[in-house]
Amino acid sequence: MTEREEELGRHATVVRPEADVPVAAGVLFGLGLGGFFDGIVLHQVLQWHHMLSSWYPITSIENLELNTLWDGIFHSATYVFVVLGLFLLWRRARGRHLRWPNRALAGSLLVGWGLFNLVEGLIDHQWLGIHHVNERVEREHWLAWDLGFLAWGLAMLLAGLWLLRRARGGRGPGGSAAAPAALRP
Repeated sequence: MTEREEELGRHATVVRPEADVPVAAGVLFGLGLGGFFDGIVLHQVLQWHHMLSSWYPITSIENLELNTLWDGIFHSATYVFVVLGLFLLWRRARGRHLRWPNRALAGSLLVGWGLFNLVEGLIDHQWLGIHHVNERVEREHWLAWDLGFLAWGLAMLLAGLWLLRRARGGRGPGGSAAAPAALRP
């Protein structure tokens, strides 16, 4: 505790430097929220695809059961991301009164969600082909939906990085653009 913090008292709000912003927690939250959006909206509400629906089309009860099982495993993984993000956030904030820039939280969430879309879109849609974004349209349109999903992910990732940079004031030491501390090697 600094002398100034001691002067202000134990319960005073202390504004910590940007390096204390738990970017990793926001990225994990973003990964989890991206997964929940995909699983709830695309798998369940719109029913555009399921986890393995390109490999095991929903043409039988057995295939539906298999896809539902893997949808549940997928949701479990996204839940783990959210719990880990909460753990990191709790660990960083516990016992301290902090004010973090809203841009840093929004930026880190967008980075995580964008990363989710890019990784899921490249691996599941393109590389493994276990499902595609919208399997209810004609097969020749699947790639367009998949590319739109990737573009959406890239846009969120770039917007998130931009917000994180703005949360730092836009520049690093010497006036150069700098990545957020948690994203630097």
